[in-house]
Amino acid sequence: MTARFLVLYETPPDPAAFDRHYREIHLPLARKLPGLRRYTLGRESAAVRGGEPPHLVAELEWDTMEELRAAFACPEGRACAEDSERLQELAPVRSMVFTVDEA
Repeated sequence: MTARFLVLYETPPDPAAFDRHYREIHLPLARKLPGLRRYTLGRESAAVRGGEPPHLVAELEWDTMEELRAAFACPEGRACAEDSERLQELAPVRSMVFTVDEA
């Protein structure tokens, strides 16, 4: 089973400042999360059924939900979560965790 953490960042008032902070500060913190198997970023999204498309989509993947939870409970995870609060000041954000079943 795979566990994923999905984050949708809405368009920030200052996209350049958001992108700079994400690239220079947040991304290096997130890449240190223990057990992280994959980290992808999606840009240039398009809304399919109404609403505004997100500015950025981040998807992080672990082997299990337990590993995901442990990653955010450790010092690296707490540092990443603290910086997420700063990102929320730069752009509205929605996030969720879920397990993946192959169909």
